[in-house]
Amino acid sequence: MHTADDEREGAPALPPVADRTAFQARLDELRIREKAHTREGDAIAAARRRLPMVEVAADLELTGPDGPVTLLDAFEGRRQLIAYYYMWHEGHDAAGQCDGCTWIGSQVQELSYLHSRDITYAVLCQGPYPESSRYRDFMGWDVPWYSALPSQRELLVGRRVGMMHLVCYLRDGDRVYETYWTTRRGVEVMDYSYALMDLTAYGRQELWEDSPSGWPRIRGEAPEEHIRLRSDGRPIPHWSRIEAGRSDDLTD
Repeated sequence: MHTADDEREGAPALPPVADRTAFQARLDELRIREKAHTREGDAIAAARRRLPMVEVAADLELTGPDGPVTLLDAFEGRRQLIAYYYMWHEGHDAAGQCDGCTWIGSQVQELSYLHSRDITYAVLCQGPYPESSRYRDFMGWDVPWYSALPSQRELLVGRRVGMMHLVCYLRDGDRVYETYWTTRRGVEVMDYSYALMDLTAYGRQELWEDSPSGWPRIRGEAPEEHIRLRSDGRPIPHWSRIEAGRSDDLTD
């Protein structure tokens, strides 16, 4: 006879069951911490707005769809620019491109709210324009896309070229200033998938998380990977594009 216990065999552990009153009491306790976290985030944002800024050469060269442009051009006439510096593995095929940047690049789609605050968002890819823009087209990303290669060492001065970076700029007439930058987990601000996962009982299911015993864990495809952003040898979002018949050929 098949029983519910049979279905549970080998399944992940479950949170303890409580009545509605006990559940709400624990949630109310957590809400105090959540509100404190929100207020601290607001305070950090306020401090960020009070940072000094450093001037950057406005004429630093980028490559766009029609050839050379400048950093100033990338503002598209708006007052502020948020630039994501996309990692690029030159000469690799689509399957060999950065899974982390593919994850982040997949999140930013609707730009009208940024535009309403006089902000332009653009990707400054750390690879050549032709093959990286073909990757952009394969992924179906409709955001401004440039190659930072002509000036990336000047643009990322003092930082590690080749890593993901999120950089904010402010324009005052024809002069450009850098006001903030972050990298590594700092770029999670662009993401909603992990933010939603964090609300669920099992979270991100990654090895580094502090979760109860028996919670499901997903290891990356390489033994040393503590997060999983690939599936069957490709960044996870690739498969829906392949199934839709899009070409992932990055060559001419």
